[in-house]
Amino acid sequence: MPTYKAPLRDIKFLMNELLDAPSELAQMPYYTQNDTADAELLSQVLDEAARFVEGELVPLNRVGDQEGCTRHDNGDVTTPTGFKAAYQKYTQAGWSALDADPTYGGQGMPHLISNVLVEMMNSANVAWAMYPGLSHGAYAALHAVGSDELKTLYLPKIVSGEWTGTMCLTEPHAGTDLGMIRTKASENGDGTYAITGTKIFISAGEHDMAENIVHLVLARLDGSPEGTKGISLFLVPKFLPTAQGGVGERNGVVCGSIEHKMGINGNATAVLNFDGAQGWLVGEVNKGMNHMFIMMNAARLGTGLQGLGLGEVAYQNALAYAKDRTQMRHEPRVNPAEQADPIIVHPDVRRMLLTGKAYSEAGRAMAMWLALSLDTEHHHPDEARRKEAADLVALLTPIAKAFMTDNGFNIAVQSQQVFGGHGYIQEWGMEQFVRDARIGQIYEGTNGIQALDLLGRKILMDGGRRLQKLAGTLQAFAEEHEGDEHIGDYVNQLGKAAQQLGSLTMVIGQKAMGEGGADEVNAAAVDYLRFFGHVVYGYLWARMAKIAHDKMDAGQDRDGFYLAKAQTARFYFAKLFPETKALAATIKAGNETLAVDDRAVFGWEQLVTA
Repeated sequence: MPTYKAPLRDIKFLMNELLDAPSELAQMPYYTQNDTADAELLSQVLDEAARFVEGELVPLNRVGDQEGCTRHDNGDVTTPTGFKAAYQKYTQAGWSALDADPTYGGQGMPHLISNVLVEMMNSANVAWAMYPGLSHGAYAALHAVGSDELKTLYLPKIVSGEWTGTMCLTEPHAGTDLGMIRTKASENGDGTYAITGTKIFISAGEHDMAENIVHLVLARLDGSPEGTKGISLFLVPKFLPTAQGGVGERNGVVCGSIEHKMGINGNATAVLNFDGAQGWLVGEVNKGMNHMFIMMNAARLGTGLQGLGLGEVAYQNALAYAKDRTQMRHEPRVNPAEQADPIIVHPDVRRMLLTGKAYSEAGRAMAMWLALSLDTEHHHPDEARRKEAADLVALLTPIAKAFMTDNGFNIAVQSQQVFGGHGYIQEWGMEQFVRDARIGQIYEGTNGIQALDLLGRKILMDGGRRLQKLAGTLQAFAEEHEGDEHIGDYVNQLGKAAQQLGSLTMVIGQKAMGEGGADEVNAAAVDYLRFFGHVVYGYLWARMAKIAHDKMDAGQDRDGFYLAKAQTARFYFAKLFPETKALAATIKAGNETLAVDDRAVFGWEQLVTA
């Protein structure tokens, strides 16, 4: 059975040395007033989080995969053995309230800490982690745009974990193209609305872990415009609340079925049927997409953390196996008295392990950088700093979602490969990591959609403003450390790639203004995002390597942690970062090679009407 240990040493290195987070948080009155910026307190919270996930969630991971969820004839769903009890311990310990607003019973801890908790939970048991994860997204949207009445009634229950939340977007005919949704909302005449329609793929849509479920539903009001401009957001509880805020009668929303999936079997992915269910408008009429993006952006970073968490746990188990499994001889021999040597000595196994380590540690650095930027965006007293942080979060969120889930899946596959045939057998748990990791590239906006969002909306439509700001940060770092005896080569590679990113952006933009139009953006977007991801990871690895070498030069590396950082950075720039050269070539190729004769290549004749 697979194991997991929270990488606390690395997390605290990033928090205290790379990001200097306690000092940053100390500049924000929100955290100082709530006494949640103290470095020792943050460290203690992380220690307790690790104990919880290792002790409560890891043992349930395989149980959830094997048992799955059970739907009963009345539409109720039972979660796997132990899930409900673990959730009760989670809420009783206050984890559900960790970074929530103290006004509604939250603890007011930084996003930095809550995001680390999410990473740990995803490593330990990603299917279980999705239940509180969806609630956090519902909390964020309701907190941002809900009326005072809705916030007063619902937020304390969500914060305490007594009630959970979902987001209901997708319909059988409308996935990415939400402008096609058919779910209707009709006014009841008393300030409420009747919601009717079907939503599919609703994670944590029905379960027995909490006494109520609060659905945030996209629907179209009678008479609203077609497309996304006519969509509104509604709050639809499973049980209608009583005047005292308790659980009342059952609302008109029922789980019609739960999906049988490739992975995340412990999470109830539900088909929800709304039959005149009573709902309340959240925010403004016809602004539902704007409001839902608050949840979707949180979910996209959360999905990136799923990729990070699954890559980390897969790597940990592959590393443990590689130290123990003996196969073939190596020169010089490691175990002369044995028939074979541990497979960790073989270069190809080391390549797979170092790939997992390099991508996981860079991904964690980016995730924590973004989380601290969220804290800055929401709570820094300087408006300019808030704006700068918001721009960074907007720019890097699609990269966090897509690059981290692509890498997480690849790490899971390569970690499975380390096990050889045993990796294909259920008892080792590696095949589950592969299955669980695959969904991250698909939901919350496929990674192709993330790439289009990054290149089309966040860069080209923005005139490159956000990109130029980040480029300035990279250039300043490169100029400061150019010629450094330890990281000078990394800085040189990073500087060239950052410059090329700018030139590639211009090439795509010029093509898009020509005959190719939007197809040129579409054709380049996925490779462009991956190129950009490497630039961000390269910047973070160069920074981490600089810290590591400074510590070693000062004789402060008793446990070899900094040596490991320095050597992993060397591997990243030698073996992984050069992918940017191939990506540059495919980006430049543009849409021309995709514009094939459809009838000849695909056996499909387009039907074009005037």
